[in-house]
Amino acid sequence: MTPRYPTKKIFVGDVAVGGDAPISVQSMTYSKTADIETTVEQINRLHFAGCDIARVAVPNMEAALALQEIKNRISIPLVADIHFNYKLALEAAKWVDCIRINPGNIGEKGRVKEIVKACKDRNLPIRIGVNSGSLEKEFDDKYGATAEAMVASAEYNIKFLEDLDFTDIKISLKASDVERTVKAYRTLRPKNNYPFHLGVTEAGTVFHATVKSAIGLGTLLLDGIGDTMRVSITGELEEEIRVAKAILKDSGRVQEGLNIISCPTCGRIEADLVSAVAEVEERTKHIKTPMDVSVMGCVVNAIGEAKHADVAIAYGKGSGLVMVQGEVVAKLPEGELVDRFVSEVEAFATKQN
Repeated sequence: MTPRYPTKKIFVGDVAVGGDAPISVQSMTYSKTADIETTVEQINRLHFAGCDIARVAVPNMEAALALQEIKNRISIPLVADIHFNYKLALEAAKWVDCIRINPGNIGEKGRVKEIVKACKDRNLPIRIGVNSGSLEKEFDDKYGATAEAMVASAEYNIKFLEDLDFTDIKISLKASDVERTVKAYRTLRPKNNYPFHLGVTEAGTVFHATVKSAIGLGTLLLDGIGDTMRVSITGELEEEIRVAKAILKDSGRVQEGLNIISCPTCGRIEADLVSAVAEVEERTKHIKTPMDVSVMGCVVNAIGEAKHADVAIAYGKGSGLVMVQGEVVAKLPEGELVDRFVSEVEAFATKQN
């Protein structure tokens, strides 16, 4: 696997981003931030789903003034998402753990200077959030809404912050399509050592966002690019976290939980494999120990996969085998296989810990 690109470590609250820190998962509430009760409830849902950092929109002063109480009632770092009005960033900086700005819509550079001073005073990082849909006019005019324009915008704004002696920076370069997103991140990556926040923006519904994010974020992670990430989904909050964690695991960047190997449905299957895999997934989701498990439905590939798995079921007609590291530990009727399999998985996990 390609090693992760070496980046500067910064801190968003107590969560390290970059350097040797684990790749963190972020999400964003969809409540009106001024609705404190709903916003806190959504952040707590994200927390319990496994989110590391939560972001909230701050579109007006009412939302900015709500941040103090929100921050006091949550347990994960809070990022304020600021557009257009720099005064909202100055208020938000009193309470949050990071300020996200899109320099293309903040406007006059003197306003950015004031944001930098407020963040310096509280030791807060700034995320430079470049989006293809809201680039500064000079870059849009020169390059159009391209990866080159996104990179040029990011480089300009990085230098602006560096000239103000500010380097607690993380960077995102988001487009609504995979190709531009990947190209922008790949182009900028060798040019600095700031941590990157990955994402494909406006990715759509669960199905489309999952596909786009798996391709785009997965590609970058395999390249060794990425220090924190968000899967943007038009849908429920928990789904963003579930998909993000799956991408991290299946890209090999996180070694946690079960890698479930199961065959595609075909006419050779000798068991109700769909139900069996769903039951296995549900009954083992609490296990964090990394391991490969195999649930296979016919003799063609079952034994071969089982030999290479830590724990496996190899279904036959009406019965099957349970195997641990290639050795048969039980031959049982079909209805008893999942119970024994789960027991063996739990025992294997215990031995590894």
